[in-house]
Amino acid sequence: MTIHSETHGSGDPILLLHGGIGSGAMFASLTPALARTRQVTLVDLPGHGRSPDPGGPLDPIAFADAIAATIDGRTDVLGYSLGGMVALRLALQHPDKVRNLILVSVAASRAGNHPDVIAEMDAMTPDLADALKGSPLHTFYAEHAPDPGNWGTLIAKTSAAIKADYDWLAELPALEPRTLLVYADADSIRPDHIVATYAALGGGLRDARWDGSQAPVNRLAVLPGTSHYDIVDSPLLAPAIESFLP
Repeated sequence: MTIHSETHGSGDPILLLHGGIGSGAMFASLTPALARTRQVTLVDLPGHGRSPDPGGPLDPIAFADAIAATIDGRTDVLGYSLGGMVALRLALQHPDKVRNLILVSVAASRAGNHPDVIAEMDAMTPDLADALKGSPLHTFYAEHAPDPGNWGTLIAKTSAAIKADYDWLAELPALEPRTLLVYADADSIRPDHIVATYAALGGGLRDARWDGSQAPVNRLAVLPGTSHYDIVDSPLLAPAIESFLP
């Protein structure tokens, strides 16, 4: 797979993986804040943005392997939505590549989404490509994709990908990188699934004690006044990330 990336700033590296149908441009609000102290690499996932179509399905497991091949050494990794699924698989499949992991609005299983969200995913068809023409997502793709004519292909593959069932919750206790979970308080993901995901990482299972001696290594942040669709633009996201990273 050919993967487009661009780098901003300098310092400890952090890799940002965007959501579905988007590109690294999704992080326009977050990148300047992180780039003040870090080297920020924005990746366009295969078939998205400036990266050409991978030829096969949009598979987070395969994408994780492809991105791992581009990483020299170790890096912090942040993934949002689809990019968060890829980031999680990257940390599970290639723990030697990931130092700290930040998952933004990511369900550890498809069933972790609200029922109406699952129904909307099931109802998505390739016909959505025409309805999205003229949207900011389509405009960016039309201006930057290696083959703008593949817009219909991206939507068709996305339609198929979001119908694929998965459940990685049982794998989370083996996750090696220190992890921050970030969710919106009006997320597409069920609150009970958020709790279960954090518990699988050892969080929320006991009191931290007055001296913090039993505080979990992994952390959870819920950003108020946000949803799955605008959380990456929240001014609260960068401080949550910066307070987590060493």
